[in-house]
Amino acid sequence: MVTVGIIGGTGFDSPDILKNISRKKVHTPFGSPSDLVTLGTCGTVRVAIILRHGAAHSIYPTLVNFRANIWALKELGATHILAVTAVGSLREEIAPGDLVFPDQFIDRTTQRKSTFFEGQQVCHIPMADPFCEKLRLLLGKRAEQLSLKHHKQGTVITIEGPRFSTRAESRMFRQWGADIINMSTVPEVVLAREAGICYATIAMSTDYDCWHESEAPVTWEIIERTMKQNVENVKKLLFSALPEITFDSCPCREAVKSSVL
Repeated sequence: MVTVGIIGGTGFDSPDILKNISRKKVHTPFGSPSDLVTLGTCGTVRVAIILRHGAAHSIYPTLVNFRANIWALKELGATHILAVTAVGSLREEIAPGDLVFPDQFIDRTTQRKSTFFEGQQVCHIPMADPFCEKLRLLLGKRAEQLSLKHHKQGTVITIEGPRFSTRAESRMFRQWGADIINMSTVPEVVLAREAGICYATIAMSTDYDCWHESEAPVTWEIIERTMKQNVENVKKLLFSALPEITFDSCPCREAVKSSVL
């Protein structure tokens, strides 16, 4: 039986896609995960859910213990991770409410631990193609079958936060080629690759950041309102995609074996 980890982001706080639910406290060498892990099943797939910012959304992005979250999912047997995240859109064609399955990232974080390997070992993990292609294509296929408005690829830029961007920054990120913006994908995706876990992101567009001057600048209220509409679509997508995650062999899971010095 495959085990899929789900990292729930803003608004994703309900495990009602699962059966046989239990909750487990996990201890890791890197401290405590953001919350207890919710365990359950979806069809024949075991699922482990961690809420990235805690149950009350009380952990701001820089203080999320990304290493403990990924380590806990690995310890519980996760071979694949689907990470749900709220994002701002940097492109006219990615409207609020759309789903995006990014294939690239740009890292603008500055204060986060981005590797498990410290001390006597160094890991130079390849990140040319950071997201699992098999998972990303599966999500796109299922979104199409469900008639969910989506984008099969894109570049996400992750900023440190917790503040939102200035207009100048938002325009600059567009010039760099970024399509969406958030505060959580990095270092999560890097750590998953170090842990030998396939990782893909379900990005929920909630706003046009602040580059789009015909729209109101992004606020927490705008994000929360759009999230309530988006979360149900994400649950439909997960319920449809999870039983199809059956592959065991993938380059994502092998990269770390030749990366540690």
